[in-house]
Amino acid sequence: MGRLQDLTVGYGYRPVRAAGWLAALLVVGAMMFGLYPPRAVEPGKAPDFVASIYTLDLILPVIDLGQQSAFQPRGASVWFAYALIAAGLLLVTTIAAAGARQLRRD
Repeated sequence: MGRLQDLTVGYGYRPVRAAGWLAALLVVGAMMFGLYPPRAVEPGKAPDFVASIYTLDLILPVIDLGQQSAFQPRGASVWFAYALIAAGLLLVTTIAAAGARQLRRD
């Protein structure tokens, strides 16, 4: 686990790595949901689907962009969506902790 953590986020001391991973997840998620779009929860009321915004809505744990609540993934993309949510929570928390550490140093 330590090697994986060092590779991905540098034990939390390299927030740029975490931001890079977030960007990579955004690109992969946008491609995945562009190819396999989720279905609208309420077809007549749903906004236009935008794969990159939907992915960003999954990755960012605090911000609600309206796509995640309007669309529901199906099949194997459900598990992919859960993985994006979990990875987003981990990486955004890492970036926030590193930012807090930088503020404390000054």
